Amino acid sequence: MITLNETIEVPRTVEACFRYVADFRTTVEWDATAVKARKVTRGPVGLGSRFALVCRAGPTAIALTYSIDEFTPWQCLVLTGKSRWFTVKDVITFEPVGHSSTRITYTAHFEYRYGLEAIASRNETALRKMGKASLRGLAKALTDDNPSPSALPETKRKDSNLIAALRCFTRYGYSRGRKLWRPMSTDISGKHIVLTGASSGLGYSAAVSLLEAGADLTLIIRDKTKIESMQASLEQATGRCASTVELADLSLLSDVRALADKLHAQAKPIDVLINNAGALFNDFAETQEGIERSVALLLLSPWKLTELLLPLMTGHDATARVINVVSGGMYTQKLKLNQLMMEAEHYKGSVAYARAKRALTVLTELWSEQWREDNIVVNSMHPGWADTPGVQSALPGFRRLTQRVLRSAEEGADTIVWLARASEAGLVSGKLFLDREPRTTHLQSATTESTEERMQLIPWLNRTYENVSTN
Repeated sequence: MITLNETIEVPRTVEACFRYVADFRTTVEWDATAVKARKVTRGPVGLGSRFALVCRAGPTAIALTYSIDEFTPWQCLVLTGKSRWFTVKDVITFEPVGHSSTRITYTAHFEYRYGLEAIASRNETALRKMGKASLRGLAKALTDDNPSPSALPETKRKDSNLIAALRCFTRYGYSRGRKLWRPMSTDISGKHIVLTGASSGLGYSAAVSLLEAGADLTLIIRDKTKIESMQASLEQATGRCASTVELADLSLLSDVRALADKLHAQAKPIDVLINNAGALFNDFAETQEGIERSVALLLLSPWKLTELLLPLMTGHDATARVINVVSGGMYTQKLKLNQLMMEAEHYKGSVAYARAKRALTVLTELWSEQWREDNIVVNSMHPGWADTPGVQSALPGFRRLTQRVLRSAEEGADTIVWLARASEAGLVSGKLFLDREPRTTHLQSATTESTEERMQLIPWLNRTYENVSTN
């Protein structure tokens, strides 16, 4: 048997440290050898939870299955990892140091099979160096002082080439991006997050991850019949449900106002607002308020909801966040206010969708400037090409052509979660993100709007809203 023992001290509470380490999926963020990690059991992390890891030792990839054998919150974790070649027992203890620091002691006992003990003993020095590197990685992850996000030179080069930029939309772009990610150990337990469009696709995937991270969720959905099954599914996946589910058809501004009134009546400050609700409508139709559906749901709704909820996001000690979910399709369109409200004879669903998302991207930048002094950051993100129910129903031809390279909904939603959770995501405002990295808002100069057009967007939204309100 070979035993490794390392101790670190980090400036985080014992609760935050325990929660982060117990979810062994985080090993890819700090362990020097882990390259893949996933949770294979459903429900909350706890006694009996199992994780599948792939670790690399030199050129060799080693698959391990870990199980939590002892789970004493804020004090001790014991995990057993099994591979074809060895078994490792990890004993991790947590000791509070003062009010806001923690001492973590990590002991790993390795037992080898097939006579490999002698070979392992000859490489014990390298193994100990690897253990020290892993604990340094854990200390760095838990310190949670990542720098402000910025685009890498390679990313800027890709964004200057249309084909290279589009490749980043695929699951291969996601895989490339995640290799460069910094750890995300920020504890958001109790943070109140309002998420629209949460019953499926990106919204549901984001809800799962945010619940796992401890957030207090208010979910907005349209279909009453989905509440019970959605909550049951969330509980099965995470052990938790959304604290509140509100019903609203966000294509109707009257519903937007009613929703805002309900949230104000609850008098519950909002830490993060995620404007995710959306749909691509292939056929032209107007809402009962007389607005073309795409611009109503994708632009007027998030604009008005955010403006109405602004008082619940101001005056916080920590920075409040607004996250607008847009689409890579917006890269094809230029902001032209006189073309936002499409007529039936010229209607094309994908174009209407892209134009509304372009306008929402510009609105993100305008809000960022307006609310800079209010301790509110506003950013947008696009998920790349993700295989969501919306894509499956609205763009079947596109899906057939791209199915092999589409991201999963979880991969598409990752940057939503990162923008809501990561400490460094609160350091920038007015940016468009893909895979946790700021990206250009224009892949072609022809889509760049004029300053006048930008400055007229909010007045256009106000006029359109007033016309609906007075009719």
